[in-house]
Amino acid sequence: MHLTTSPVAWYAARAGGVVAYLLLTATVLLGLTMSSRRRIERWPRIAIEDVHRFCAFAAGTFVAIHILAIAIDAYLPFSLKSLVVPFVSRYRPAWVGLGIVAAELMLAVAITNRLRNRVLSYPTWRKLHYATFGVWGGATIHGIGSGTDRSSFWLAGIEMAAAGAVLGLLTWRLVQPRIRAGADVGYLPAGVGAAASTAMLVLALGPFHAHTKPWNAASFSDRLDGRIVRRTATTRGIVSLAGTGRGDQNVLVRADLLIAPEQVLGTAFQMEYLPSGDVCRGDVTGIAQNGLGFDATCRMKDGESRFLHATWLDGPGAALSGGTLESTD
Repeated sequence: MHLTTSPVAWYAARAGGVVAYLLLTATVLLGLTMSSRRRIERWPRIAIEDVHRFCAFAAGTFVAIHILAIAIDAYLPFSLKSLVVPFVSRYRPAWVGLGIVAAELMLAVAITNRLRNRVLSYPTWRKLHYATFGVWGGATIHGIGSGTDRSSFWLAGIEMAAAGAVLGLLTWRLVQPRIRAGADVGYLPAGVGAAASTAMLVLALGPFHAHTKPWNAASFSDRLDGRIVRRTATTRGIVSLAGTGRGDQNVLVRADLLIAPEQVLGTAFQMEYLPSGDVCRGDVTGIAQNGLGFDATCRMKDGESRFLHATWLDGPGAALSGGTLESTD
């Protein structure tokens, strides 16, 4: 039995978000290049415009993939309301809310692009188009504040490069009138870009640093929540426990016991690691005398063994209360 949805959704959500951010950054950089009327050798303006439009469309597509994958992912379930309405999510509401605002603002910018020269004049469209910077800024803060990989060196490197490139080129664009007037701006754009990259590094390693949980850890201790279902008959019965362990390593566990009066006829145990989806299968090896705990052993696909010890208190109905789950290799 598979206890959760496929981890493919979790991978798709992460990949979709990162690719969307890269494409959005490329869109902003190309837009700044065109607005500055800077000529790129062997790249006519019409080619840059085509690439700019393609990157914008692709960024929107990957944002949609990111949101859809989050919607169907069982590891961290989001309601439809929490995916549409900013700042109501239970998971990091501020940072997730900024991501929702950025996505909705991106949709608004896309609509204004369709209305250009039809309903909106060019000057009006251009002013509204500046909202793209808000989209990029919101996406940047969303990624560094709520992303699963926000403290990974590779993602911190991407955000440092993006912040340095965008803010450096934006500064260069803003000082263009002074440059055309003959003023010497020195290394101001490069300095702003370097400062932006440094700020992103400090945030990633400081206030926004996240403790990375182990991947399929052999040894961990979790809080155990769940339910016990008993189905008994005259000679035989089934006792099933299904629970969630959250703490050092998030897991889903299930233990099934086939029982007869005064004895256990058979057992089955499985533990699914989140978010990888890898399953450890085995048997229950011992039951606490008071019936409020068990020991189990299971084996991963690579042959590694896990030894589990679970305890809990009586809860209302069939619920577990105050449970703990410990694993050792």
